[in-house]
Amino acid sequence: MITKSRKTKETDITVSLDVSGVQKSKIDTGVGFLDHMLDSFSRHSLIDLEISCKGDTHIDDHHSVEDIGIVLGSLLAEAIYPVTNMERFGSASIVMDEACVSCDLDLSNRPYLVFEVDVTGKVGSFDTELVEEFFKALVLNARVSAHIVLQRGKNKHHIIEAAFKAFAVALRRAMQKNEKVGIPSTKDML
Repeated sequence: MITKSRKTKETDITVSLDVSGVQKSKIDTGVGFLDHMLDSFSRHSLIDLEISCKGDTHIDDHHSVEDIGIVLGSLLAEAIYPVTNMERFGSASIVMDEACVSCDLDLSNRPYLVFEVDVTGKVGSFDTELVEEFFKALVLNARVSAHIVLQRGKNKHHIIEAAFKAFAVALRRAMQKNEKVGIPSTKDML
């Protein structure tokens, strides 16, 4: 289990993770819908995850959501790199009732995000525009390339949860051990 903390005027966050975990999570972000999404991420990535956040949610959830993405992404980078004996590439399409979201990712050490998940409005009190902010912070700090694309769907909760699960499963597949690949790059480094 590795741990990182980040304290600003807007948030006080501590995240611990174990990429060789057993689907255990203890999450208290102060943002109920995000807690649900991160629990789902932990379960489907097989990453043990503990997150605590005290944020300025009296203003809105933006700072907490983005800063959790920053800290979680930084820890993932610490756990992943250097990439050796891992598949490197992962993909998943996740169906939740009428919704289907795909994620293709590369543990490239070069951050890039394609986010084509057009959801607007709110799920409960959660602003759906924060989903992209979370993934942007996560991907940039984890230094992975990810394409998260909505294939179809109408229900915002289903779409967002499918996005989190698709990222989780694609990440799990990319981190899959494979002794045959060594350093999976023609450059001999990632």
